[in-house]
Amino acid sequence: MDRPSAELFGSPPALATASPWEAPSQSLGDRVARVSDLVIAIISFIAIALSLLLRYALHAQAFAWRAPLVAVLLIGGSSLVIQLARKAFSRQFGADWLAGISIVTSALLGEYLAGAIIVLMLSGGTALEQFATRKASSALAALARRMPHTAHRQSPAGIIDISVTEIQIGDRLVIFPHEICPTDGVIAEGHGRMDEAYLTGEPFEIAKAPGSAALSGAVNGSVALVMTATRLPIDSRYAQIMKVMEQSEASRPPLRRLADRIGTWYTPLALLVAALAGVLGGSSHRFLAVVIIATPCPLLIAIPVAMIGAISLCARNGIVIKNAGALEQVGKCESVIFDKTGTLTYGKPALQEIVLSPGRKEDEVLALTASLEQYSKHPLAGAVLRTAQERKLYIPEASQASEEPGEGLRGIVAGQQIEVLGRKHFLQRNQGHGELPQQSPSGLECVVLVNDSFAALLKFADEPRAGGSLFVGHLQPRHGITRVMLLSGDRQSEVENLARMLGIPKVHANKSPEEKVRIVAEETLKYRTLFVGDGLNDAPAMKAATVGVAFGHGNEITSQAADAVILDPVIQKVDELMHIGQHTRTIALQSAIGGMTLSVLGMVAASLGYLPPVAGAIAQEIIDVVVVLNALRVLIEPRRLADL
Repeated sequence: MDRPSAELFGSPPALATASPWEAPSQSLGDRVARVSDLVIAIISFIAIALSLLLRYALHAQAFAWRAPLVAVLLIGGSSLVIQLARKAFSRQFGADWLAGISIVTSALLGEYLAGAIIVLMLSGGTALEQFATRKASSALAALARRMPHTAHRQSPAGIIDISVTEIQIGDRLVIFPHEICPTDGVIAEGHGRMDEAYLTGEPFEIAKAPGSAALSGAVNGSVALVMTATRLPIDSRYAQIMKVMEQSEASRPPLRRLADRIGTWYTPLALLVAALAGVLGGSSHRFLAVVIIATPCPLLIAIPVAMIGAISLCARNGIVIKNAGALEQVGKCESVIFDKTGTLTYGKPALQEIVLSPGRKEDEVLALTASLEQYSKHPLAGAVLRTAQERKLYIPEASQASEEPGEGLRGIVAGQQIEVLGRKHFLQRNQGHGELPQQSPSGLECVVLVNDSFAALLKFADEPRAGGSLFVGHLQPRHGITRVMLLSGDRQSEVENLARMLGIPKVHANKSPEEKVRIVAEETLKYRTLFVGDGLNDAPAMKAATVGVAFGHGNEITSQAADAVILDPVIQKVDELMHIGQHTRTIALQSAIGGMTLSVLGMVAASLGYLPPVAGAIAQEIIDVVVVLNALRVLIEPRRLADL
């Protein structure tokens, strides 16, 4: 088995957005609109209160108590009507037309109080949605706040502080103890440790030496390090996390698109009911009352608030949602397809055997290899280190260590050049003439070279993940999964053995990436599919599935194929994602359908004359508040997010 590259998905594309160290970017128009909605809501509330005071407490004349209401209609109502007129010219007709018609009709019929309440409902509802959205986006805001604004650049004049946005590729940056790494790079000086678990919540420290990779967002340990920047901050891994989370919050999932489609036919239906009520009831005020209570704010507000809340809930649990539509689809999947290595098996294989070249000593080779492996995140590295520690071997310090994509691990230890690579790479280097011992039955192995000469072949065995069989067994009764499949490029015997251990009935082994895509695509034509893989060579298959999940913290977050990335490699996290999806869909539909049902009941009451325009406006405002608050329940983490 060749040693996988540390860069699993290649270089990420450059961002076309603002600095990732600022809160999610908004245009000037967005900020003005947000402020104006809040201002209009406040003015509307004050004007309504003043009007009621003048009318009922001070018994002022009609023109006096109506004046504040007319002002609200002119300020807030005219703005909405202008926006609707622009949409009409571009042939966009949506549910918000009901609100515009309500305002105009209120003004024409002299129902100024009802019209002012509608303006308050619209501006206050928008402000409430924006508040809910900002609250639900707390995970993204927290990511933005934790990044440094200043970096320390080495120069001939000494260390100077610069803005993070001034960092250039090739800059030598000093990372002081306990500081956060501002961009991606390579350690140039120093030996220390970094905590790279900035989103998983679990400690994941890794040793650093000259040549080791340094990731943006990682927290430095107690020793100052010098690194060479290899990416601009806006191209760094941390920036990509910021980008995909911001994009996922802005995406329009299927549930939201359904709401938009419902709004297009709901508007003419509501107008028809209002017209019939006005004609049959002989009162234009009934027409107005029906239109007011029919405004479908619950449908248009509840779903996006619930979705954004779910994205934040996932982030708090170490799951990055790249496609918000996955939250709606994952709970409806009927078929689950697993990749094998790194997904259903542990990322910590056990060292089973060391086959030495003549003249080599086992402990010596193991100690030299362990010295390099402590600078690697490869699953086999941990097995080597654990074995060396169990044997209480002295592990010398590497003076240099690097791991280039596809080239394996190399460095200098005790004055000797050490390389750790895969069988395939070794044979390619030797034009197929290199002699190696028989391959490990598991396919997990690595070749150790000392000063360009074969020193040892290390053989490993990978064990199934804890809870794997329990997870597979509960998919059908708990999630309604009717088909479970194991899809792998590994040998038939290995795959079938794992499938028997985990209780997976359907197996596809010895499959190339192209064959994997074909199998997943065929399955997706018949069923909604959830594909779970470690991201290595799985991107095309993930893309072919209904929902693709990249599994494990060793993967680059910028995978363009995955709909969700689980950073902490625990099988329970897949179950959590499925439950969050079901939880979100239930609350979103509950909020939207419940709110619409109340609106429809209000329409009936208004058409029969039991709900006048002012009461209808107040009722609709109450419905909006209740719906948004219910949608925000997504943020409240259930007592049991998984049932394993």
